[in-house]
Amino acid sequence: MPTFLFPSFLLLLSFLCFPSPSSSSLLYNVQSFGAVSGATSDATSSFLKAWASACSSASPSTLYVPPGRFLLRSLALAGPCRSSVTFRSEATLLAPSEYWGLGNSDYWIMFINVTRLSVVGGVYDARGSSYWSCVASRSSCTGGANTLAFEWSNDVHNVRLNAPSQSPNTDGIHVQSSTGVSVFNARITTGDDCISLGPGTKNVFIKRVACGPGHGISIGSLGNTAQEDGVQNITVTGVVFTGTQNGVRIKSWARQSTGFARDITFRNIVMKNVYNPIIIDQKYCPDNNCPNQNSGVQISRVSYKHVRGTSATQVAVSLICSPTRPCWGISLKNIDLTSPGQTTTSYCEHAGGTASGIVVPKSCL
Repeated sequence: MPTFLFPSFLLLLSFLCFPSPSSSSLLYNVQSFGAVSGATSDATSSFLKAWASACSSASPSTLYVPPGRFLLRSLALAGPCRSSVTFRSEATLLAPSEYWGLGNSDYWIMFINVTRLSVVGGVYDARGSSYWSCVASRSSCTGGANTLAFEWSNDVHNVRLNAPSQSPNTDGIHVQSSTGVSVFNARITTGDDCISLGPGTKNVFIKRVACGPGHGISIGSLGNTAQEDGVQNITVTGVVFTGTQNGVRIKSWARQSTGFARDITFRNIVMKNVYNPIIIDQKYCPDNNCPNQNSGVQISRVSYKHVRGTSATQVAVSLICSPTRPCWGISLKNIDLTSPGQTTTSYCEHAGGTASGIVVPKSCL
């Protein structure tokens, strides 16, 4: 199932998708369907009624949320719709103050099977601090949900995402089992990956993104299962990483898998005090509880071009590949990664490829 997720439960989100609604579109104001502004008045049923009317319109329509604060529980806005629909908000949308208020749902707001959708303006406050507190205390925490999810939907782009750097498991955008996704002009601050690309993802273009704090832009983790789709034809360009744990990363579990990552391009990248600017990690094991195996994920044809800036650690380029499935076709061109007060280095395991132009630190390929 094609899936485009904004997974952080506590995300404070200003989300913009274009094109903007035309002045001739039919307007469906949620207040006309009974929605009342206020932090305690549940507006979920009113939003569903307004959506049903907008979605069934034979002409382009707009579901309009006026200024105010509207409390919403789990909300699924489903298609197919008869014509294009714009979800336009000038309000702050609020999730329940306690994370268990969404019940067993794995999402807060979901658009499903909607084509020609625009989401314009507004703030989406998922208020997940109680969930973070539970996770931090290592208690048994039920719940946790995606803030926004788009499934079986097309033509969606442009975001600003904010979550505190210490918020656990708050990927900014996760793309999986999807084709032809583009992310432009996004600013993402979070406690996990700014953008993560999971199995079954191909033809993705990411451009002009500011990432930090966070864990960088990651392909993976891959190799979660023995039978897994691969990732291919990914371009990441014009991205600035500031104070992130990683810059551009490919990661896979050390276990057998049919997965792969190929035809990946990272170019015109700026690193500002990044701990692992360029990293391939095929021994990914965040909980130190992994099988003693080699990764079966094949990584090939990965290009790094015009990557510059500063590394917070001495090892600025780390390419740790699988001994049974060595990386091949790795290309480094015009790399300039320095670290104040020390000489940066590269480290390679089972990685093959070429280096050209000026490459700092010296290539280990």
